Amino acid sequence: MAAGSPVRYRVELGIVQAVSAGLRFMPVTLVRACGRGFGRLVSLVDVFHRRIAVGNLAQAFPTRSPAELRKVSGAVFAHFGGLLLELIKFATLSEEEMLARVDVEGQDHVQDAYRQGKGVLYFTGHFGYWEIQAIAFALHAEPISVVARPLDNPYLHDLLERIRTCTGNAVIYRQGGLRRVLRDLQNNRGVAMLIDQHLHSDAVSVEFFNRPAATTSALAALALRTGAPVIPVFAFPLPGGRYRLIYDRPVPPPQTKGPEAIREFTQRCTDVLEMYVRRDPQLWLWMHRRWRNAEPAPAQQETIQG
Repeated sequence: MAAGSPVRYRVELGIVQAVSAGLRFMPVTLVRACGRGFGRLVSLVDVFHRRIAVGNLAQAFPTRSPAELRKVSGAVFAHFGGLLLELIKFATLSEEEMLARVDVEGQDHVQDAYRQGKGVLYFTGHFGYWEIQAIAFALHAEPISVVARPLDNPYLHDLLERIRTCTGNAVIYRQGGLRRVLRDLQNNRGVAMLIDQHLHSDAVSVEFFNRPAATTSALAALALRTGAPVIPVFAFPLPGGRYRLIYDRPVPPPQTKGPEAIREFTQRCTDVLEMYVRRDPQLWLWMHRRWRNAEPAPAQQETIQG
């Protein structure tokens, strides 16, 4: 965690706690509407990230007009505003209420994967409702471990960890987490990670929207080392404050060996993520500086990035 002002951290926590208290008594449909409105407001004042989003969208969809790109950018901010409030709200529901709000597709892929007895690796990106999907997974399947980065604000870090673990999941923090991940896979437990953040190290360069992107090598390296099946997962909004949770077919490993196998496997997983993002670009984090020029440093043994 980065050093910062304790006063600012406490103020941020107080704001989140006040919002959470208000959301507890609101219907989920209203929570989503308020969150989307908040996100659109942020898009108006956060010029820096709005420009990054529009610029990334222009590179990814070069045939779309500037008006179309601005419309998608606004929808992206709206979605992430909704995600923020809906995540806080979802954690206040009972387990029965959580399950009543999700439709699950591809449960057979999950069951088949666990039958292999090698653990399961799940991956997604900052797309849709990934945090809610992980929380619900522990209820409609079984608890998993989620690879994550600590938040800078220690109070919000603790709050988010309580939300992430409220249904029995565990959190593995990336630095030094390799042993825990391997132990979980050996115990036939699922481990989930994100693969769409730019990394300065522990990465391979693959194509994402026809541009080179430094991408975590951990997913592919773990799969090739352990033989654990790799399942793409995605969560979409449904009307009425509900969610559609998708567990896609496992990504087949390459036949090659060594570093090229890691790069090829990473590319295959990235291609799946890109397919979903292309279909619903308004659900992905375009305000992240995903594409940068520097070549990533090679992967290290004791670090998991995702």
